[in-house]
Amino acid sequence: MTAQNKIVVIDDESQIRKILSITLGAEGFKVIEASKGKEGIVSVANNHPQIVILDLGLPDEDGLTVLKEIRTWSNVPIIILSVRNSEDDIVKALDLGADDYVTKPFNTAELIARIRANIRRTQQPDNQSVIVNGDLKIDISKRLVYKNNEELKVTSTEYMLFYLFFRNIDKVLTHNFLLKEIWGPVHTEDSQYLRVFIGQIRKKIEDDPAHPQYIITDSGVGYRMKLLSN
Repeated sequence: MTAQNKIVVIDDESQIRKILSITLGAEGFKVIEASKGKEGIVSVANNHPQIVILDLGLPDEDGLTVLKEIRTWSNVPIIILSVRNSEDDIVKALDLGADDYVTKPFNTAELIARIRANIRRTQQPDNQSVIVNGDLKIDISKRLVYKNNEELKVTSTEYMLFYLFFRNIDKVLTHNFLLKEIWGPVHTEDSQYLRVFIGQIRKKIEDDPAHPQYIITDSGVGYRMKLLSN
């Protein structure tokens, strides 16, 4: 079993670890279990997994502390799996560097889909200049966006939104992250900026902007570019 097949599960519930070990094992992954935060940090450091599944309610330290610690030395995708389902908890975890957030009780098929989406994203080469998603395409070297191979007229701000979404397909990007990346740290509370521009790009790429297929809203949290078949 190679390092690319490993998943570290950090969760104090033995039943959850057992379910994930059986389910993910059937999908071809080797699951390394940890019941405590510090044990989980050591497991991630020693095993170099392809992905980490992290609970927030750990017995020795809060999962957010574990998340922050891992993020100081690793970019491994981290999916939060927790009973905490408030918008504040989700936003905080994503802003601290989590790649996705799944609430308990969870659907195993959905979790597996999230795992595979995060793996696909990390396998994209950093120097990839053309990214395709469904009928959409971005040419980063030329700063151009296409739908059905027809160039879209986009502003520089709209292009930056497209760039961030294409670079993070199927990942929730929080309001705070998008505002900070595009308008700077002084505008992190100006979510109305975001609503206006998201509305504009939806009009350009969605067949029905009122029922978007590409740019999906995670209510109170942020936006996600859905991965569609090419």
